[in-house]
Formats: sequence, C-alpha cells, structure tokens
Amino acid sequence: MFATRPIPGIRRRRCAEPRTTGLVIALLVGWAGSAAGQADTATWNAVGRTLQTPPTAAAGYTRYNFPRRDITLHIGDVTVSPSLALGAWAGFAGTRDSAVAMGDLVLLGAELPSVLRQLQQAGFSVEAIHNHLAGESPAISYVHFHGEGPALALATAVDSALRRTATPRPVAMAAPEPLTIDTAAVFSTLGLRGRAAGGVAQVSTVLVPGMVTMHGKTLVPALAYGSPINLQAVSAERMVGTGDFAILEERVAGLVAALADHHITATAMHSHLVGESPRVYYIHFWADGTPADVLAGLRAALDAAGHRP
Repeated sequence: MFATRPIPGIRRRRCAEPRTTGLVIALLVGWAGSAAGQADTATWNAVGRTLQTPPTAAAGYTRYNFPRRDITLHIGDVTVSPSLALGAWAGFAGTRDSAVAMGDLVLLGAELPSVLRQLQQAGFSVEAIHNHLAGESPAISYVHFHGEGPALALATAVDSALRRTATPRPVAMAAPEPLTIDTAAVFSTLGLRGRAAGGVAQVSTVLVPGMVTMHGKTLVPALAYGSPINLQAVSAERMVGTGDFAILEERVAGLVAALADHHITATAMHSHLVGESPRVYYIHFWADGTPADVLAGLRAALDAAGHRP
C-alpha cells in the first residue's frame, strides 16, 4: 500500500458506498449543476497556469491537453500522430471551491509506478489502468483518474503527477500544418462535426442516453463518458483511426459485431469509472484501410451504438 498524504482540500472518495433512495436527492446537486455554480474564467485560467497549458472549453467542462509529443509511437508501419492516440488530458467542472477533476494520463512503463504513487498520495482515485491500443511500440499505459476538492488543489495534484513524467510542458501550440485529411468526408459520413489539423481529424459524441451517476453525484457526460473518434490520413489511399465507444451493456454485442464486420479491431473493452450507475463499457478500436472503408465501418459502429445524426 502507498502512504496516504492527501493534498489539503482533496476529498478521497469511498469506493464502496451503498446506493440508497437518497440518491434521488443527490442527483439534484450533482456536478452537472446550474451555471450559477460554475467556476469563473479566472479560476480556470489559474488552473491552466498551474498545469502549464491553456484551458479549452468543452461540453460542460474545461479541458487541459498534454499531448505526448516526446513519444514516437509506431503501430506496424504507421507512425502515430500524438493527436491521434497520445492525447493526455485533464477535465475540470464545478466551482473554485468544490470541483471535480477527471482525465487520462498517457504513460510509458517506467513512469507508471511513480505517477500512481503520486495520485494515491494526493487523494485521487485511480479509476482504470490499461491499454487502448494493441501492438504499439513502445507500449503505452493509460491511467484514468478522478478527484474532488478545490480546483487549484486538484490542479496542483495533477501537476505533481505530470512532473513525474516526460510530458512536454509548458504545452506549446503545434506549428500550423496544411490540412491533409478530407474533413468533409469524415464529418459527413460520421454525421459528426469536429476539428482537424494536418492529417488528423477528431470528433466526439455521447452515446449513453440519460444520466450516469457515481457515488451519488451526476457525472458531466462529455467529461466522464464521451466517445472520441480520431482519424489520421496516412496517404490519399489509407486512413487509420482509434478512439473508444462508451456505451451501455445492451449495445455492446451489436457494436463489437459491427466493428468486426468492417475489419476494425476492437483492441480493448473495459471500464473507465468505478461505481457508476448504470454501468458504462468502453470499447477501444484500431481501424486501418481505405478512407471509404474506415469511415463506413465507423459509421456502422456508431449506428450500432445508437448514434443518430
């Protein structure tokens, strides 16, 4: 067991809290509360200064990105863009004095022990440690974390964990690149809008209907169970893609079948949360083929997951 020396203000969440009828009341005061309870811009800017990266507005939360541009990742003969599969991040929601932080750290094997020790000592819950890819070199671990407390205390803890890695910071803006991926085809085929730079396009959606709660608090959907899809143009005739579909149990079989039918590999299926209700499954994938085939397969998977443009 690691020693536990939480950063002041961070509340350690109990992992086996029983669910009772009191949950109905708790839903009314969850993290996805009214705009009046949200932190102001100055708070999120201060968090960004602590994390050495600028804040980005997302759907219901504020996001901070830490792409692992220090890692040259290969899958087969493909050099993977950092924005395709190496996008570590932290998301914050709530108020200055009562915030939630969740995110995903992208780690090399040698970095894993000290980062886990630091998160534990700071009072964070580690929600998952696992792979998102298969056959990548070097091997990468993805660590999902969750913390509650004052926003700046949470930021200090995340900063301390990042300092135990080679993650480049301060995060510099990537140099502008000519767009080499057909965003019109990506966005129209998938029925989703997103962003693109260079050869990579990114889209995201939420595939779980209704609310998901964890230990009496309502989760911010895009923060806790968004479904990102990232695509990289390798050439005019070849596209690769990765990401994950966050779905409920009844959609799992159909989604896995849709991926297999279109020659897209499901590389992992697991949880990113602990104690959520209803249970959410995260299915990661690796696609490699012609742009038309990759996009058609991912559209079929979205349809199987219940996405309606």
